[in-house]
Amino acid sequence: MGYILIHNGTLIDGKGGQLVQDSGVLIQDDIIQDVGPLDSIKLPSHDVEKIDAHGGFILPGFIDSHVHIMFNGFRIEDPLFTPLSFYFYQAGESLRRTLEAGITTVRDAGLADYGVKMAVEEGLIPGPRLQISVMPLSITGGHFDLWMKSGIEVKTSYRGLPESVCDGTGEVRKKVREVLRAGADVVKVMVTGGVMSANDNPEHPQFSREELEVMVEEASYRGVNLMAHAHGAQGIKNALKAGITSIEHGTFLDGECLDLLLEKDAWLVPTLLVNQHNQKMAEAGNLPEYSQGDSENVAKLLEENMKIAYRAGVKIAMGTDAGIAPHGQNLRELSLLCRIGMTPMEAIQAGTIRAAELLGWDDKIGTLEKGKIADVVVSKKDPLAHIDSLGDPENINLVIKDGKVVKDIRTP
Repeated sequence: MGYILIHNGTLIDGKGGQLVQDSGVLIQDDIIQDVGPLDSIKLPSHDVEKIDAHGGFILPGFIDSHVHIMFNGFRIEDPLFTPLSFYFYQAGESLRRTLEAGITTVRDAGLADYGVKMAVEEGLIPGPRLQISVMPLSITGGHFDLWMKSGIEVKTSYRGLPESVCDGTGEVRKKVREVLRAGADVVKVMVTGGVMSANDNPEHPQFSREELEVMVEEASYRGVNLMAHAHGAQGIKNALKAGITSIEHGTFLDGECLDLLLEKDAWLVPTLLVNQHNQKMAEAGNLPEYSQGDSENVAKLLEENMKIAYRAGVKIAMGTDAGIAPHGQNLRELSLLCRIGMTPMEAIQAGTIRAAELLGWDDKIGTLEKGKIADVVVSKKDPLAHIDSLGDPENINLVIKDGKVVKDIRTP
């Protein structure tokens, strides 16, 4: 059993404490054996591979709580012209870019099936570990019902990926069972309309509270949580009152939403990066006409309301909606979190320990501690002084996932 020692770096362990200079991380197989000042680490007498951090900054592997690995700038018309197999090859490239950006874990918010997760776990393709939702649940005419007014329906389902649409308590219970049968680690539900859908409005609620309560109940039998795509205030309230504790986007939240988020000890995943991306696309005239107005409305409110949520003490985890926004730029989200009021350390924690808590994996990942999985990132620049540097993949010198080096561009 060989060892890896990362040394000659400044430690940012994810716990929010003081930086520790001249630090090291000792790894055996896929587990951290020791971490801290180098002179406090007791090294084994043999079989130690030493990796010089060259004065860089040693951080935990980052976690993106909201991605779409099977998307790459998704447009509704894409499935009409693109063979299904192409999306899987494209996903392999997206997974690699995400991993090399320093993201060692993701929560996929829809369309990555169990086979994608298996391919990563078995080492067929490089990528972050995946927590998958398989297929988002949508009402008829909702944010993931791709039936167009022309009468054409854009199909996204196939064997291994159930249909999305369900209505009424009986259908939603069955649909939860179907996505769990298909391997979902988390159930994704569209509780409001969205920016990129043709038949709805981001502010309009979707699914009744009773339907949402049935979903929560059914998922709880397997110990599985729900994540709710939620822009409008009423949809956010419905989700929180039904027992859903992960709110994605949260654009139009109001005072009652804030009270409920705090009361329910729920999470907010702002996905600021996709908002910035959509805003630029809209300004360039590159969004469909039906998305243009929605994108502008969301852009006006999202950042300001996230500032209010942060000041109120709502728990926030990093998520980017990568797949709508470009893959591989995930850590640009951290500088955007600083724009809503977070310190650089808080933003880093939103993408490490806080995101690990949201995923329920904080006993395994999210900090550099003895006994945790060896996911390690080395940054050239000090991220506390230059938080935007983390968004540049060229600044990420080293990525280790499960104790294995998956990216190494250190200066010799």
